[in-house]
Amino acid sequence: MKEKITQTAGRQQLGAFAPMFAHLNDDVLFGEVWNEEAIDVRTRCIITVVSLMASGITDSSLSYHLQNAKAHGVTRAEIAAIITHATMYVGWPKGWAVFRLAKEIWSGEEPAQTEKDKFQNSIFFPIGAPNPYGQFFVGQSYLAPVSTEQVPVFNVTFEPGCRNNWHVHRAKQGGGQMLICVGGRGYYQEWGKDPVEMTPGTVVNIPAGVKHWHGAAPDSWFSHLAIEVAGEETANEWLEAVSDEDYNKLK
Repeated sequence: MKEKITQTAGRQQLGAFAPMFAHLNDDVLFGEVWNEEAIDVRTRCIITVVSLMASGITDSSLSYHLQNAKAHGVTRAEIAAIITHATMYVGWPKGWAVFRLAKEIWSGEEPAQTEKDKFQNSIFFPIGAPNPYGQFFVGQSYLAPVSTEQVPVFNVTFEPGCRNNWHVHRAKQGGGQMLICVGGRGYYQEWGKDPVEMTPGTVVNIPAGVKHWHGAAPDSWFSHLAIEVAGEETANEWLEAVSDEDYNKLK
């Protein structure tokens, strides 16, 4: 059901002194014009703010209509763009005056978060910087060192659909790697075996010499701690990419 705009300020403030003005304000302007269905209320809020701004009106009436715009879904980023655009046509001082009011009204609204920001807020470890080994990944990944002393530990984060190439941890003795999922959903697969789904708390032990890959599910960010197992003459051998055909079989 369409929201109906009602207004009583005219009668409350001027009903006895100017009843015709109060009627035109409450019943015609807000009762009919604001409820006409050719354009929605959100659009009317924006038009009204710009009209008052163009007229140089920056009193309580503009504050009311800015608040009304916010209440009908106009975001901080949108009102900033609207005022900036209108300033180019109606004058710089008017833009400054309206921004002073808008800044107070939208002061509690946080900027929209990116999907990366949202995922970072859901996990304990930092996402880090773009992965310097990105040439061995399909899609975007990130790397953050957790410990570089005693036992090397890194948090590796994969955007949805990202995975590393098939690879093998080589070692003359010992070696290998442990993975501990700390956020999102992903997969680990050894050559010739079915993929293993990884969710927070999943631990995978990877012996040296085993060909494998790991990465995010198609519809989810994914982070795991990568823990290097001590060994002699350890090295990482990168191989071919995981084919789209094989990857797209995952759910």
